[in-house]
Amino acid sequence: MVAVLSIQSHVAYGHVGNSSAVFPLQRLGIEVWPVHTVQFSNHTGYGEWTGRVFDGQAVEEVVQGISDRGVLPRCDAVLSGYLGSADIGHAVVQTVGKVRAANPDAVYCCDPVIGDVGRGVFVRPGIEEFLRDVAVPTADLVTPNHFELDLLSGRTTRSLADVKDAVAAVHDLGPRVVLTTSLITDDTPDDAVDLLASDGGRHFRVRTPRLDVSVNGAGDAIAALFLAHWLRTRSAADALAGAAASVFGLLQRTEDAGSREILLVDAQEEFVAPTRTFEVDEV
Repeated sequence: MVAVLSIQSHVAYGHVGNSSAVFPLQRLGIEVWPVHTVQFSNHTGYGEWTGRVFDGQAVEEVVQGISDRGVLPRCDAVLSGYLGSADIGHAVVQTVGKVRAANPDAVYCCDPVIGDVGRGVFVRPGIEEFLRDVAVPTADLVTPNHFELDLLSGRTTRSLADVKDAVAAVHDLGPRVVLTTSLITDDTPDDAVDLLASDGGRHFRVRTPRLDVSVNGAGDAIAALFLAHWLRTRSAADALAGAAASVFGLLQRTEDAGSREILLVDAQEEFVAPTRTFEVDEV
């Protein structure tokens, strides 16, 4: 059985961070060891929440407890998302080192959460630099959105050629596989959105209809799903196809219901048997 150590935030109500990533992985038959960086009542988009933020030491203590069980050689991947502080980021990178020492074949998938179009940078000072200079170079797979791709690469991208150059710059930092989400280029139709997976100098694109839905946690879900399919197939194109189909089905169901939270449980069949699939084009 494949096992993933997922270090992310956690909310009791709704689905962001581990609350968004863990269940899809489990539904696909993956054993998940979640380590929470925060425990909140709900995501912060509501403007009010309760709970507390953990520090890097708390993460390290939980990981050490897992290590003491002697199971790290069975860990196939580490997945990380939003980092509340550089301190937690260093704990994540330290964890990756522990896992790789126990299992040299293990991979690290980093969702470099920094910001988004329309919102700008929304992480604390120092996080952007930590991700670019430390976390991303440590990772095997990274899953930036279009805004984050530009920040990590130091470029402004508008055309597909621009995006390919930016992706190459991110590859040069260290990762083998780059998945760019929420991608809008000059040739993306107004009613569509693109996803681009890149590996070994090859670029694969999936274009899906643009939905009228804006919810938290979708990026966390797609990073987890892409990792799950990549672990199974070791193919960026196949992982892209599987993740794109599932997330579209999840968001379609969420839009149809007019829900503020992604309907992760209600749409669970989309993870194993998506209602709709999309063509993968090499570009």
